[in-house]
Amino acid sequence: MPTRGDRHLRAIQLAKQLAALGARLKTIHLITGIPPRQVQSLFFPDARSIPRGRAPDSADWYHGANLILRSDACLIGARYRQLRNQGLAAGEALVFAYRAYQAATLPPYRISLDRAFNLVSYIDGIWLASAPTLSVLTCPGCGCEFIVAVGTVAHRGEPCPFCKLLERFHLDHRIQASYPARPALDMTERQLGMLALFHKLSPEAEGDSPSE
Repeated sequence: MPTRGDRHLRAIQLAKQLAALGARLKTIHLITGIPPRQVQSLFFPDARSIPRGRAPDSADWYHGANLILRSDACLIGARYRQLRNQGLAAGEALVFAYRAYQAATLPPYRISLDRAFNLVSYIDGIWLASAPTLSVLTCPGCGCEFIVAVGTVAHRGEPCPFCKLLERFHLDHRIQASYPARPALDMTERQLGMLALFHKLSPEAEGDSPSE
């Protein structure tokens, strides 16, 4: 059984990873339980390096986001749900899911760690949320996992964000430029295949792939 010291050490290690990914003091505190002042003294000795800005306080941003942003969010949410189902603790699952998202997209990253934290809070009903308001479903059409409001039922013929990305790929250079040709190996198999397919369809796919 882990000792109190073991739990504290794990919290410090998790806080260090979150800080490296750009998490705000409050986010690190909510995930690890470490007081914000201690987080600052440990990982942000220079006050000018503390991440600033207002974090989202609800999941409404997801429903109003554009297609690329919603697809990015689905990459994070789907991977997070898989990791949680495999038994990982919420904080660790968030870190791994966010790193997988970074490996599957190109910087600058459209979704910050704090926004990812907001997203998974409402998927699991933890941290910022008293109950789940988002869930992860599998698209009957393409097989990718995507995020919807709790209670939504996926119907064949109703395209998910990944179906829409594929449909618009030829027409939208922003979509073509948003994902690397060789995404991370720990994304879902279906989403990996979908992202790879985007680049096979790209007129500039040959000889113009981003370096790893």
